[in-house]
Amino acid sequence: MIPVCRLEDLPAGDSVRLDTTPPVAVFNADGELYAIDDTCSHQDASLSEGWLEGCLIECPLHAASFDLRTGRPTCLPARRPLRTHQVYVEDGVIHVLVASDAGAPGDGGAGAAEKGSAA
Repeated sequence: MIPVCRLEDLPAGDSVRLDTTPPVAVFNADGELYAIDDTCSHQDASLSEGWLEGCLIECPLHAASFDLRTGRPTCLPARRPLRTHQVYVEDGVIHVLVASDAGAPGDGGAGAAEKGSAA
């Protein structure tokens, strides 16, 4: 698992980019935590720099939109889904378990599970 930041350092509506290969974005969507691949499947734009509305992230480049729960695109121009990754909160720290490359896009699991004494 990759430590991301303290839970209180990622307020609702914000995101953080992990410099993994490929990069992963972690979002706080109205108190629910989600992690997906950070690069739009249409072109190479960083989704962590996009616009978050509920469980949808809109790409800042061409306005493709993805569901954070599934990684699936919700409108064109994107057609290919993104991988989702499991998010855990342990002792107040957000962690991401990056899905393996062998896993299908959208199959990493979504939402945050709590471990330890997270706030």
